[in-house]
Amino acid sequence: MFLFISKILQKRRKNKAVNENLQSFFFAPKTHHSSPLFPHSLASFSLSSHYYILSVSPNFSSETKTENISFLTAMNQSPTVIEQGITRQHLKTVSCANVLTLAYQSLGVIYGDLSTSPLYVYKTTFSGKLSLHEDDEEIFGVFSFIFWTFTLIALFKYVFIVLSADDNGEGGTFALYSLLCRYAKLSVLPNHQEMDEKLSTYATGSPGETRQSTAVKSFFETHPKSQKCLLIFVLLGTCMAIGDSVLTPTISVLSAVSGVKLKIPELHENYVVIISCIILVAIFSVQRYGTHRVAFIFAPISTAWLLSISSIGVYNTIKWNPRIVSALSPVYMYKFLRSTGIEGWVSLGGVVLSITGVETMFADLGHFSSLSIKVAFSFFVYPCLILAYMGEAAFLSKHHEDIQRSFYEAIPEPVFWPVFIIATFAAVIGSQAVISATFSIISQCCALDCFPRVKIIHTSSKIHGQIYIPEVNWMLMCLCLAVTVGLRDTNMIGHAYGLAVTSVMLVTTCLMTLVMIIVWKQRTITVLAFLLCFGSIELLYFTSCVYKIPEGGWIPILLSLTFMAVMYIWNYGTTKKHEFDVENKVSIDRIIALGPSIGMVRVPGIGLVYTNLVTGVPAVFGHFVTNLPAFHRILVFVCVKSVQVPYVGEEERFVISRVGPKEYGMFRSVVRYGYRDVPREVYDFESRLVSAIVEFVETEPGGGEGSELRRRRKEETLEIMEAKEAGVAYILGQSYAKAKQSSSVLKKLAVNVVFAFMSTNCRGTDVVLNVPHTSLLEVGMVYYV
Repeated sequence: MFLFISKILQKRRKNKAVNENLQSFFFAPKTHHSSPLFPHSLASFSLSSHYYILSVSPNFSSETKTENISFLTAMNQSPTVIEQGITRQHLKTVSCANVLTLAYQSLGVIYGDLSTSPLYVYKTTFSGKLSLHEDDEEIFGVFSFIFWTFTLIALFKYVFIVLSADDNGEGGTFALYSLLCRYAKLSVLPNHQEMDEKLSTYATGSPGETRQSTAVKSFFETHPKSQKCLLIFVLLGTCMAIGDSVLTPTISVLSAVSGVKLKIPELHENYVVIISCIILVAIFSVQRYGTHRVAFIFAPISTAWLLSISSIGVYNTIKWNPRIVSALSPVYMYKFLRSTGIEGWVSLGGVVLSITGVETMFADLGHFSSLSIKVAFSFFVYPCLILAYMGEAAFLSKHHEDIQRSFYEAIPEPVFWPVFIIATFAAVIGSQAVISATFSIISQCCALDCFPRVKIIHTSSKIHGQIYIPEVNWMLMCLCLAVTVGLRDTNMIGHAYGLAVTSVMLVTTCLMTLVMIIVWKQRTITVLAFLLCFGSIELLYFTSCVYKIPEGGWIPILLSLTFMAVMYIWNYGTTKKHEFDVENKVSIDRIIALGPSIGMVRVPGIGLVYTNLVTGVPAVFGHFVTNLPAFHRILVFVCVKSVQVPYVGEEERFVISRVGPKEYGMFRSVVRYGYRDVPREVYDFESRLVSAIVEFVETEPGGGEGSELRRRRKEETLEIMEAKEAGVAYILGQSYAKAKQSSSVLKKLAVNVVFAFMSTNCRGTDVVLNVPHTSLLEVGMVYYV
């Protein structure tokens, strides 16, 4: 096994870069009566009452007129300094002290979910018919399964292999998908340009290809539908991960609180549920303050928790049954399955709960260095949890009657209440980890146009990536409360949890297989060894969890299907709207030619026309000028788009070009963001955009030589600055998608009902882009798709 892993890692080439964090914005222009330029669309025209205010000059400084900031200088002056601290520490050479510091900090952020698993693993495993076989051989066999599952999946697969598959230091399902999209050109994102591949974070390694990688790439190229299937597969893993965020707080808190019944037997189950619900409400209520305010106590609590359960494990092993050490032999797994048969196979759904949280470890890779996570897990988390499981198994071998409350029964009486209090705090930390991870996942889905626009708030001006999404937070809280009140049984919740965990792990294994072929260029025998070794283990656990679908396993399926439907319909609707824009874009020359016939005039100021096109003029602008034949002296078509990288540096964010001849005064600005970039509430977009345009004008080739060229550039620069003083208007399209009359009933339901409902109730484009309300002009159209 170690030889197999070393061969994989020998060919692994790491390319890590640190870029500043900002948001990727996706929007769809919303659009009602017919226009002479767009005979294929039924459009309506609506103007904000604030349009005429735009002629009034805002309170710009007098220094603006002479402002002549170079593009690179302006882009490097971030309004907010991002503290690198525990964030993207992707340095190839770091001191031992730094690694140990990050390893300690990771205990409170990454391992909360993983470290609380002992609360419910044995309880869930020995539920059902397996409880009839509570002799030493079965208990030894379950511990053997836990040990080897923890070792093979958590240690070998994730720590030694998967953590190496980072995307510029970022981990998770989207990181793997991003790697595949870049190396195999599988991206389904619209508006991809060749210049995007020149980004510093877009590196695709050496151009050399193997026969296997060429064959896989050719398959995806010749079968376009397979690219869509891959996206759906990735979304499936994402939805199951979101399901984890519903089940983790529920089972962790409920398991921790239920321990109080051991000391207060007369306490009714309803009170345990009520206390759990109160804790859950408290957890979600403080999310808006951000984890950084209490993160300083997370690591000490997690450390105390792991040290306490490992110490209790050593105590129980020595006191009750030192022979449990022999269960480290894989022979006991065979004996377990032989003696229990199908009942033992079904019980493996409880064993898999011992590795819940390994995906969180990979997903949170961007907050720490890979080395620090490996050090923390290999030298502290792994041995502590193994000792905890060993000690509990030793206790159970002598106390068969305590199988359903084994964790708290195994705690020595003098330390019960301190451990109970620490367990409750550890459950809160484990819940916090998956909730924060869900916020990041939803943010990435929005960037990839796979989730309706939501409000994303930075909870820290210093710590990168700490965000809060109100809508998602309260939705998760309601779902957690519903599961807690509805099921009340940690065994049933555990069955649901196991199915979600194994599904996400299978998705990661399949994506890693493609990464090994396409990105790492591994040999076929190595790839097959990885797939068969880890895939077969996970498939074994997955089948045992599927067997328990009627006993709670239906919950993650229902949740994932619901989220899948939302994500796919949103992606489908936005893709169709983009296709409509591409098919109906118009020529700027045609609009200018219509000018004299419709009395078109140019007014002072800068007009920012937001579009999702990187070429051509959007239909919504042509509809605007034919109904109100006037637009600004300086016109900028702004396309805000996502690219298939986690981050885009400030110096690479803007791509400026000219639309039409110089005398038109029209420009195009493509603003690029990565899928991990998130919006900043304080960001002077206008000044940065104008600075980028000025830099483009000053460095644009042609137009004469010497002093004449400098004079023309200076005149155009002054004209841009004067236009900025006159005011900046934001022209947004408000497009409404409707299915064509010839569409199927299913398509009409998806587009006219579901997509329309989500479009109406999600965050507006102006809110997402932080557009000033007094400078907003909206143009509406209906897109028949």
